[in-house]
Amino acid sequence: MSIKHVLVVDDEPDICELLEITLQRMGIETTTTTRMTRAVELLEGHRFDLCLTDMRMPDGDGLDLVRRIQDRCPELPVAIITAHGSIDTAVQALKLGAFDFVTKPVDLNLLRRLIDSALRLTESSGPEFAAESGSRAAGASPLLGNSPAMVQLRNRVARLARSQAPVIIVGESGSGKELVAREIHRLGPRADGPFIPVNCGAIPAELMESEFFGHRKGAFTGAVQTRVGLFREAHGGTLLLDEVAELPLPLQVKLLRALQERAIKPVGASREEPVDVRILSATHRDLSADVAEGRFRQDLYYRLNVVELRVPPLRERYEDLEELTRHILARIAGQWGIPSLSLSDDALARLRQHPFPGNVRELENILERAAVMVDGPIIGCNALDFPDCSRAGTGPGGDPAAIVEGRVALDDHLAEQERRALEAALAQTAGNRTAAARVLGLSFRQMRYRLKKLGID
Repeated sequence: MSIKHVLVVDDEPDICELLEITLQRMGIETTTTTRMTRAVELLEGHRFDLCLTDMRMPDGDGLDLVRRIQDRCPELPVAIITAHGSIDTAVQALKLGAFDFVTKPVDLNLLRRLIDSALRLTESSGPEFAAESGSRAAGASPLLGNSPAMVQLRNRVARLARSQAPVIIVGESGSGKELVAREIHRLGPRADGPFIPVNCGAIPAELMESEFFGHRKGAFTGAVQTRVGLFREAHGGTLLLDEVAELPLPLQVKLLRALQERAIKPVGASREEPVDVRILSATHRDLSADVAEGRFRQDLYYRLNVVELRVPPLRERYEDLEELTRHILARIAGQWGIPSLSLSDDALARLRQHPFPGNVRELENILERAAVMVDGPIIGCNALDFPDCSRAGTGPGGDPAAIVEGRVALDDHLAEQERRALEAALAQTAGNRTAAARVLGLSFRQMRYRLKKLGID
């Protein structure tokens, strides 16, 4: 493997010396300069694998250098060295395309991790990290579809994977926001690290600080052992804050500090601990409206929303339906151990008329229910179970979010009734699923589907 070459730009000779020693110990060749004009000359005449630049120089601005690198050699990662109180400027650099930033005084352990991550982007053996990797990523990507909306999404995902900038992923429920976050992680230099998703709306408010930052044994009543917390679990990888709008205001304050300081303080600990985590967020709500109404901190919003990535709803990419249905039906057949399934032409045409308020998740549920109802390999239109498109509120003028939210209570109620019936039949037949299916008037396939859906063992 060829020796890597890093350009260091800083007007403080002591910082240049510190970075040069650190890089040399990592087996990396280093060129340093204290002048921005000289840095520009070096970039034009030499090939580098990484540029580390200060923000304030006597003869230039680090932001200008970031812009120049993005214009002339966008494949070159550039990381910002910034003063402790200049986080806003560092965030601006991330918006312009900088890979990451490190604050002074420099934490050498975090610096080494940053350098390792950045250099992975330029390794010739890793084409998935190249700027033009959109076509390669599309071939292997779980983000299916060739509609313009999905092609654009995959291209943006490939570019965002090259950065460590916080990304907020917005989109309707069921559109695939977590899948997008996983793809950003998979294509980036942290792919070998952990990917930790957390649903912010599913954690009780009184446990959130402990869940996120960990706690020491004996820190509070019930803390019988030390817990590392989600940030520490995601160290070296990616933490996805799903449904980030559900975070209570007190935790938002602590989360903002953790993001700015790149350190956490476990409950009961006496000092902060550095942590290296890339933050991705996801929400189906309008966070800017929450900010305006005082439900979400403005400073945290701007810290998380360095880049916004919108996931298109299914009704904006109906041309992807055929590919999506093929993929989902193949997965169902494989999981259930049944012959391959396919849709009839009229069934596919019917799907194209549906507004899909629940997006891809709803499509999966429709196809699973249909697979239960048919005995042969072809799913016809009569096997599809969803509200009529002509029903009030489900057409183009309806509110899809309201439809989904309005069905939640009813769905929960019906699921509970179905669970009781299944458990009663299984108890009556001493756990014999075939006999229980006969009692309920179901085929064995229908019985197996319902047991799996409700998590009944």
